[in-house]
Amino acid sequence: MRSPRRCSRNGCPRQAVATLTYVYNESTAVVGPLAAFAEPHTYDLCEPHARNLTAPRGWDVVRHEGEFEPPPPTTDDLVALAEAVREAARPAPPRPPSDDDHHQTPQPHQQGRRGHLRVIPPNH
Repeated sequence: MRSPRRCSRNGCPRQAVATLTYVYNESTAVVGPLAAFAEPHTYDLCEPHARNLTAPRGWDVVRHEGEFEPPPPTTDDLVALAEAVREAARPAPPRPPSDDDHHQTPQPHQQGRRGHLRVIPPNH
């Protein structure tokens, strides 16, 4: 499953809510809402890093006025979540038979639980 974009600052585990772009020919750092896609030469920032960013001496910072909101889930996120649920619901692969198995009576296919998910066997 695709995880949310994280802050680009080293060691920061927070979710990104803003994108930093440097405009070198104008000596300007632009901090705006999170871009739809991660682009080369831009940096994703969490809210504290976006709010407290400082630029080098002689540079200007243009900062988004207003709230930085986490992006809503995309269709890709929802598809990835559905795939993760399907993967978790798959039954474990059958184990090879052992000598002890020959002395036991076969059990009918049972429902199982995995964490908070319930595995429901297919109808035969």
